[in-house]
Amino acid sequence: MPWQECSKVDERMRFVARLLEGEKMAVLCREFDISRKTGHKIFNRYRETGLEGLTDRSRRPYRQANRLPFQVETLIVQLKKEHPTWGAPKIREKIRRLHSPISLPAISTVHAVLDRHQLVSRGRKPRYHAEGTTLSRPTQPNEL
Repeated sequence: MPWQECSKVDERMRFVARLLEGEKMAVLCREFDISRKTGHKIFNRYRETGLEGLTDRSRRPYRQANRLPFQVETLIVQLKKEHPTWGAPKIREKIRRLHSPISLPAISTVHAVLDRHQLVSRGRKPRYHAEGTTLSRPTQPNEL
């Protein structure tokens, strides 16, 4: 006898249908091998959104906890373009003085935004060469 194929949505529909017929939640949860908390969650989603609530939902978070709001990032970029000589500390201080209700980003965050938009230079290149100076190239052992 071949295996019976069933999807999660079909199982959830059967679960909800039997609940609507009047069966008890605890008995059904034991039969479907789910916790009562999960059973209540499935049923509440069905009541709120209908059959659409029984489909799988994305596990992707709604927001990123460490991401700056779009308006703050735009303000940082705008200030840097208006004042190209300003660095991250000065831009952060200007944001603090002008827009107190905005959550104030750290200096490192302001610098990361500027770096992401290619508005900061990477600093000076080192002056020394890989081969070194004439003093660092001895010709005999133990020569200083």
